[in-house]
Amino acid sequence: MNTAQIPESEDFSLVLGGPVFQLFRKAHMTGDGLELVRRRVLAIALFTWLPLLVLSLVGGQAINQAIGIPFLHDIEVHVRFLVALPVLIGAELIIHRRISPLMRRFTERQIVRAEDLPQFNAALTSALRIRNSVIIEVVLFVLVYSVGLWVWRSQTALGSPTWYAVPEAGGLRLTLPGYWYAFVGIPISQFILLRWYMRIGLWFWLLWRVSRLNLHLSAAHPDRAGGIGFLGSSSYAFAPILFAQGALLSGLIASRVLFQGRDLVSFKMEAAGLIGFFVLMILGPLVMFTPHLMLAKRKALAEYGLLANQYVFGFEERWLGRGHPDINEMLGSGDIQSLADLGNSYQVVREMKFVPFGLSDVTRLAGATAAPLVPLTLTIFSLEELITRLIKVMF
Repeated sequence: MNTAQIPESEDFSLVLGGPVFQLFRKAHMTGDGLELVRRRVLAIALFTWLPLLVLSLVGGQAINQAIGIPFLHDIEVHVRFLVALPVLIGAELIIHRRISPLMRRFTERQIVRAEDLPQFNAALTSALRIRNSVIIEVVLFVLVYSVGLWVWRSQTALGSPTWYAVPEAGGLRLTLPGYWYAFVGIPISQFILLRWYMRIGLWFWLLWRVSRLNLHLSAAHPDRAGGIGFLGSSSYAFAPILFAQGALLSGLIASRVLFQGRDLVSFKMEAAGLIGFFVLMILGPLVMFTPHLMLAKRKALAEYGLLANQYVFGFEERWLGRGHPDINEMLGSGDIQSLADLGNSYQVVREMKFVPFGLSDVTRLAGATAAPLVPLTLTIFSLEELITRLIKVMF
């Protein structure tokens, strides 16, 4: 079995990023991937954030606090376009580098059996076909300019006068920079975020197709996950997307706390829900491999138990069934080491997990999601007070 049977065009990392990954893949091969990311981040900032600055300066909404919340004081908009959006763009290169080898590992490690290779390749081809669907891209645009704008106007936009809108009966009256914000900036950020969610869903749909195959798992594999522990460790590739989502929530909470007088503690359920939801979204679908892992462990326990019985009976017969054994002969024998090796292998089988991820994977993803929320503590304590409290806790 070899990876040559998987066409080069079916590099699954492309499923996550779409046609833009063709550029990243070529750039990565020539060492220009990071420079391409920088250019795209700069371009998106110039197209989303800079026009807002210029228009707000022209309209007098940049620093004039008499209008309510001036543009330069609006933390939420700066976090959205200068933190979250660049991270989502940079995630394309990060995910390409981390996810690209995963599908090949299924064949390189002979996890997918030879007779299942046609179905495996068919799943890859199907995923790529969905990735390339123009209809899906159009649907995302329609959602952004319909549901997305409605959610922003009714749920996300502040209800007080700001640089982008003034509340009035029946809705919001947008300012000049507000029109660019509502019909260009917000849709772009929502579209990129929704596209990532769609591709994450496609990734797990492909894994579901793979989980339906007759996989060759080894319960004695050192990763304690039958040989597919790489799925859990590679999930950290999605950390930038979770960080960006955490940054968006952090900006939204900061604007409510600073400009509407809300209590930071009142958002604890939203913060906890966000962290729990996204950790579950990334790692939860991997539970689809649990039946395979349970079967492999149950079968291995029976087989290793039988082998252990046979070996131990033979060991006892040889060394304990003939009176006093020759100690020198016994020390020179490999039987003792073989018995220890068998015990170690049996212990690995017993410690095999029923999911291809561990607590460390959960912790890393939760930390990536929660990290942007940490600076919000400065709305309760000053930096000096926060450092003092941390020192007290540590010492």
